[in-house]
Amino acid sequence: MEHEIVFLDRESVGADVRKAKFPHNYTEHQSTWTPEDIVERLKDATIAIINKVPMREEVLKQLPKLKLIAVAATGTDVVDKAYCKANGITVVNIRGYAFNTVPEHVIALMFALRRNLLAYIEDTRNGRWAEVDQFCFFDHPIRDIAGSTMGVIGYGAIGKAVAKRAECLGMKILPYDVFPQDGLVDLETVLKESDVITLHCPLTPETANMIGTKELKMMKPTAILINTARGGLVDEAALAEALKAGTIAGAGFDVLTTEPPKEGNVLLDLKLPNFIVTPHVAWASREAMQILADQLIDNIDAFVAGNPQNVVE
Repeated sequence: MEHEIVFLDRESVGADVRKAKFPHNYTEHQSTWTPEDIVERLKDATIAIINKVPMREEVLKQLPKLKLIAVAATGTDVVDKAYCKANGITVVNIRGYAFNTVPEHVIALMFALRRNLLAYIEDTRNGRWAEVDQFCFFDHPIRDIAGSTMGVIGYGAIGKAVAKRAECLGMKILPYDVFPQDGLVDLETVLKESDVITLHCPLTPETANMIGTKELKMMKPTAILINTARGGLVDEAALAEALKAGTIAGAGFDVLTTEPPKEGNVLLDLKLPNFIVTPHVAWASREAMQILADQLIDNIDAFVAGNPQNVVE
């Protein structure tokens, strides 16, 4: 059997994608968005490679030849996994590739917010420094990382990697996870006692909007919230209000509920120096993307060889 492999959103992976080992035809599209295009491009495909292209039942039921969906990411919320399981379509994902890039992004956001770098950069550009009589000015609070407390919500591989780096900086760690393991604390403790809270959870019906008005009010007014996981974990309107009201000291986000935010987003309307948003790039160091691309083809090769790996149930 000669497989037909189609990559629907190639531009989302900035790395070399090597050829699979088995006989196949390969087609790639830089981006694919409409259900009609998905169906047309996958009509003869046995293997679909996607990153963020939605694969819902109404699309999947029109693709009888499809045997494998290889997701070029860890998150698989764009795939109707129940339909796939019921109809013999295997779903595989990428694991363990972002062990450096995401933690480094978290630490970068943390330093920028704890030291109010954006506020000081903007003030200096606007001439504030030239207006003062002393050699410096203290318009925005600066707080040390060492001796502070980090709450890690979602204590899997990435959460642990972030915690390891934070410990090296002299931080105390308060880990929370729904899966039992040694050393965990409850969510309320994380919210009330942390100076920095970082999210590393999958987006599920149970975790959607897990941080809302109630949870934000439980946080210290000097605390910051960092989200490099999924935008839907946080009630964005509630966060916007909390930042404007000073309920928390700041936030750093790499994700939004809808990406790209073509119709706008309440968080993008904020013109605050204590809010940083980056365009879902925490995962995207060159090194990490190459690890991802290599594992992507490893997953496909393993499936065709009859030994599927990284299968998502």
